[in-house]
Amino acid sequence: MTEIIETLSEISERYDALLCDLWGCVHDGIRAFPEAIAALQAFRAGGGTVLLLTNAPRPRADVARQIAKLGVPEDAWDIIATSGDSARAAMLQGAVGARVYFIGEDRDHTFFAPMELIEDAIEIERVPLTEAEGIVCTGPFDPHADPAVNRPDFLYAKTKGLKLLCANPDIVVDRGETREWCAGALAQLYTEMGGESLYFGKPHPPIYDLARRRLAQIGKLAADDRILAIGDGIHTDIQGGMGEGIDTVFITGGLARAETETKRQPNPEKLRAFLAGAQVEPTYSMGAFR
Repeated sequence: MTEIIETLSEISERYDALLCDLWGCVHDGIRAFPEAIAALQAFRAGGGTVLLLTNAPRPRADVARQIAKLGVPEDAWDIIATSGDSARAAMLQGAVGARVYFIGEDRDHTFFAPMELIEDAIEIERVPLTEAEGIVCTGPFDPHADPAVNRPDFLYAKTKGLKLLCANPDIVVDRGETREWCAGALAQLYTEMGGESLYFGKPHPPIYDLARRRLAQIGKLAADDRILAIGDGIHTDIQGGMGEGIDTVFITGGLARAETETKRQPNPEKLRAFLAGAQVEPTYSMGAFR
């Protein structure tokens, strides 16, 4: 049974490193959460390491610039690992071919930039769907449009046997009070239609491999029983952490705030019912990251 806690400080001594989700935990896409920032700063001040583990479909440098604009200071984190970098590495090694059809917003074109540490990277060319060997999806063209608008293209792609590389397994995200579709919703639709989708963010192993490499890169690799994953995505952050054998904190006031009736803290009965339905059991739960 998950343990409901009030603050990270209640359990922080048990851990050397945090794998902390961003959207829904540290910011809402518009502004940073002051209590979350203070919790991260306090953890680092106590000797802990903070790795920001995000399903953002962009290079980590782009994410660093983005969160700075939202008010996340550099002293709140040590290093970043993104699903975008994990997926980019696979793409540059030929996971979906050299000629790809791109689904995403203009801001995500940095996905195709060169990447360090990838030897013998193939040259990627963005082409129309009719000429493509595979699909790269960082998100919908329009995050407010029903994913079903992609059905005609996906039917064509499926008949050609194209693989879809999903750079962000999240289904939805809340930008302030507005819910938006993510790449995971398109990949889910393509899979349901009989296509093959390749995933590289949470809860799938490649991004956790990248996270451990990032920690090792700065000399802060911790034992699994000293790593804590924090997030508001029950089937991404929490399921992913559990799959890696590490403890987890479920932030109930994010994507599941309605289902868990979270105000400052979740309604314990509603939380139990939600977790039973999800068939996922986080180590700890709290209303907001603080």
